[in-house]
Amino acid sequence: MTLALGAALAKALAGSRTASGGLVPLLLSGPLGSGKTTLVRGLVAALPGAAEAEVSSPSFNIVNIYPTRPQVAHFDLYRVAGCAPEEFLDALDAQNVLVVAEWIENLPRADWPEEALTLTWTSVPSGRALEIRAWGKAADGLLEALAPQLNTWEKDS
Repeated sequence: MTLALGAALAKALAGSRTASGGLVPLLLSGPLGSGKTTLVRGLVAALPGAAEAEVSSPSFNIVNIYPTRPQVAHFDLYRVAGCAPEEFLDALDAQNVLVVAEWIENLPRADWPEEALTLTWTSVPSGRALEIRAWGKAADGLLEALAPQLNTWEKDS
């Protein structure tokens, strides 16, 4: 299901641009092993150029850049404390780069982009739950584009 959600996000992202013209960033939060990198794997695999991309957690180098269209900047902010790395802020300003950041909770809210889609995994007795929130008009549109797929999965559960 997590890989499929990543693929659905890739499809929905096509028409989602922020007020500044950039792509809606995806901000991921959740415990180790919850599915953050798996979601990115599904997203990247559904984009043109995926054959050249090998998705892995960028834990040791903070960011992996995947040669997809659009290019994906996959950040791991696990080891970052207190302020956003310059590479993260630069990527947010790029027009044709999709920023995906794991462990966003490690950045102060002031360093988060104004528009974004947040995906938060939590542990529940039956496994895990995922909460998706839209911040800003473009993110609202992205969530609306995802809604039909999400509703289908909810009925299947």
